[in-house]
Amino acid sequence: MRAILAIDQGTTNSKAVLVSEKGEIVGRGSAPVGISYPKPGWVEQDPRRLYASVCEAVDACLKASPDIAIEAVAISNQRESVTAWDADTGEALGPVVSWQCRRTAQDCERLIAEGHLDRVQALTGLPLDPMFPGSKFRWLLDRVPAGRSVRLGTIDSWLIHCLTGGHRHACDASNAARSQLFNLREQRWSEELGGIFGVDIALLPEVLDSSADFGRTQGLPRVSDGTPIMAAIGDSHAALFGHGAFKPGDGKVTFGTGSSVMTTLSRFIPPRSGVTTTVAWRIGGKPTFAFEGNILVCAASLPWMADILGLADVAALVELAASAEPGGPGFVPAFVGLGAPYWNANARALFSQINFNTTRAQMARSVTDSIALQVHDVIAAMRAQSHGALGALYVDGGPSQNRFLMQCVSNLIEHSVIQCEAPEASALGAAYLAGLSLGMWSDLDVVTALPRNTEIIEPQPVDRALLLETWNDALARSTSHETQAKGE
Repeated sequence: MRAILAIDQGTTNSKAVLVSEKGEIVGRGSAPVGISYPKPGWVEQDPRRLYASVCEAVDACLKASPDIAIEAVAISNQRESVTAWDADTGEALGPVVSWQCRRTAQDCERLIAEGHLDRVQALTGLPLDPMFPGSKFRWLLDRVPAGRSVRLGTIDSWLIHCLTGGHRHACDASNAARSQLFNLREQRWSEELGGIFGVDIALLPEVLDSSADFGRTQGLPRVSDGTPIMAAIGDSHAALFGHGAFKPGDGKVTFGTGSSVMTTLSRFIPPRSGVTTTVAWRIGGKPTFAFEGNILVCAASLPWMADILGLADVAALVELAASAEPGGPGFVPAFVGLGAPYWNANARALFSQINFNTTRAQMARSVTDSIALQVHDVIAAMRAQSHGALGALYVDGGPSQNRFLMQCVSNLIEHSVIQCEAPEASALGAAYLAGLSLGMWSDLDVVTALPRNTEIIEPQPVDRALLLETWNDALARSTSHETQAKGE
């Protein structure tokens, strides 16, 4: 059997997935990455361990599927996480600074105070927030020993470097679009943006289409040297592509450590209302654009709350939450600030409106509801800006398999959501792009027709006004310390 090996490198795990010519998943493997928190608000990973986890996942996947011929490799990757390495030796010159990391919050505040916000947003579609890589690249450069030949990159470019034995320094347009150094309209690295962030753009990778030739493998376990790498794309973009969300207004919500809400656009629309504009993918030199809202903490709050309540696991937490009626206390999961559509790096995680009658079940419900409430706010911001109808809305990622959680999302946004059987939407999207490169599938219509097992969840009536009133009160309290600090 012929298949594409899709590597899905995520925040907590690296996965390897085999996708057949029929678009079916015929093999899986995974390995943990590891993550550290050296200071409050700092989140980082070891780039060497990150690549080792990829090799372990590939080895596990192919060991279980020894008779499959690998036609090509495809990459999807965690976005906005960046690192630096020596161009000559491949030695890592710093950690992977995670997309969750807030270490450059003061640098972003300084750039805003200097008046750069509007220009950065106009060129990149992104706000000045420490989630995005511009200020992180500068942080890494400030700590590189003198005299080193430096390469900077997003995670796809680090993986391409490792997979090709250092022969290629490249990334795709979707990852470049999340870097804060890429001019969206002109589709190229920007000298102006490099000047704003203090980054020499000559250190950055070559930008290719998402469906393109990224080089040949060397030393990847159980994969023949010389196997072509035919696609690379950010994981959220890959999920959008994997669902076949090709029509304007179609979208997806990826549920993981954080969440990404994306809707496809018919053209470039400058961002406002707290959402960003990004390149969804680029094929044949033509970019497809999308709105995106990045939620910093989503499912990451679930194991935390399960531990606080002394529950065995997340499944027990969700079961407890489902036993409570909506409308209890409010909970804001601002453990590392708030992302879209609020973009407040100083917001604090908190519960609100707790009293002596508050139960454990209500506490659990407030945490699970916070997932749906954040999605509601992002979707509302997108609807306000696009002036178009919301189309098919797909959900993916581990929490998307839980019917109760997805019913809460559907209820709050008053729109059906499409639950997909396979949680590996990002890997599928990357594989589809590689298949287009190979000619395995001829065009997007053929990709759209590939089999997908889905279930539609329709919204049910709930007291949305009460839920939103409690939520907005909690949001106001989450940021009130800033006003108090200013004496207002």
